[in-house]
Amino acid sequence: MKHQIIIFSGAGMSAESGIKTFRDSNGLWENYDINEVATPEAWEANPDLVSKFYNQRRKQIIESTPNEAHYAIAEMQKLADVRVITQNIDDLHERAGSENVMHLHGNIRYAKSSGPNQEKEYYPIQGECLTKNDTCPEGFRLRPHVVWFGEAVPMMEKAVEMIMEATHFVVIGSSLQVYPAANLLGYCPTNAKKWIIDPKANDMENPYEFTLINQKAVEGINTLVKQLKL
Repeated sequence: MKHQIIIFSGAGMSAESGIKTFRDSNGLWENYDINEVATPEAWEANPDLVSKFYNQRRKQIIESTPNEAHYAIAEMQKLADVRVITQNIDDLHERAGSENVMHLHGNIRYAKSSGPNQEKEYYPIQGECLTKNDTCPEGFRLRPHVVWFGEAVPMMEKAVEMIMEATHFVVIGSSLQVYPAANLLGYCPTNAKKWIIDPKANDMENPYEFTLINQKAVEGINTLVKQLKL
């Protein structure tokens, strides 16, 4: 049977590509309060500010490049069925060559309607800017395709189904503090081989008996490849 490797990646996965998160600076995300740019209420209060913030983030992501860990995961596809579930809103996994990527919290390179049918369709954003003149066919202003704080995670059920089929489950660069995503670890089969790659891995609670690799993503993925023995 072909191995099914599920990669669950968090902010630490993209950190070595220079992409920061609000958790790096006490709730400030590139000097913005997250309550002003990353909630449904923020959009209702000031959609122009929210769009400006994500345009800046999108520009940074477009100018960033995948790191060695992204490429290593893509290389694993030659040896196993590799599926990526990422909390990150960048597209670095895809640009490195990963073919099966689920964005749990959305993808900043896409937009969606700000109306009631938000998950009906996602629209690719050409370039870095989303403006107030960009609308869906129903006439609603387009908003970034990201899951904001306080919103449901539409892909959660599909992520659970994917994880339940894993023969190998690897968490990379996640603090495991973002819920409900952190609850996904409990759905991993008990007989699956499991790893957590993170600089603070040895300090984490480990109720599911993961093998801990106390390294950053690039160094840790090299350690993982040696341990996988595919």
